[in-house]
Order: sequence, then structure tokens, then C-alpha cells
Amino acid sequence: MKTIYFLCLILLIPAINSYSQVKTEQDIDMAYQNAKKGIYWALSNIPGKKATMDNDLIAEDKLYASVKLSKEVNGVKVNSVGYFQTNQVEITIYKSYESLKAEGYNIPSGGWEGD
Repeated sequence: MKTIYFLCLILLIPAINSYSQVKTEQDIDMAYQNAKKGIYWALSNIPGKKATMDNDLIAEDKLYASVKLSKEVNGVKVNSVGYFQTNQVEITIYKSYESLKAEGYNIPSGGWEGD
């Protein structure tokens, strides 16, 4: 009888470990998706005169992303930290002025080097 319990325990441990890995990966994916939302939000809301912009994306009393956008020479740098439960994922991208225009983003006039 002890052998049966021992075998069940041996088989159960990998199943529990596998579930926890899947759950962690899903949580990380959700944090990544929230960070991407922050990137898209920042690129759609590039300020006209200000050189930098910081904003938190909050919905339903939850922080989804913290976004920082700064104008650089001939483009922008966007840093977005996405959150989901106890996980956070950080993405930083650099976009040139030309690539932003080519991708159809509304580039405000003034304050841009290269205008």
C-alpha cells in the first residue's frame, strides 16, 4: 500500500511543477501584453512641445503599465513596464522620426529635430 502512495506522489510532483510553469508563463504573457499596450499608447500620444512624457495606464483600479516617452535626436525612445499580478515586464523601443511617419503615427509639428 505504501508503494502505491509513493508512486502516486512521484507522478503527482511533475504534474504540479508543470502547472506552476504554465501559470507563470501565462502571467508573464499578460504583463508583456500590458507593456505592449503602453508602447502603442505612447506612440499614439506623442506630445508636441514637451521633450518627455510619463503616464500610468490604469483601469478598473489596476495599474496595467507605466510609460515613459522621451524625444531623442531624430526620433523617440519609449520605455513601458507592464504589470500583471506580481509580475512585471519592461520593454524599451527606439523609433526614428522617419519610421514613425512611415507607420502612420501623428507626429506633432514643432520641437522635433529634423522637422
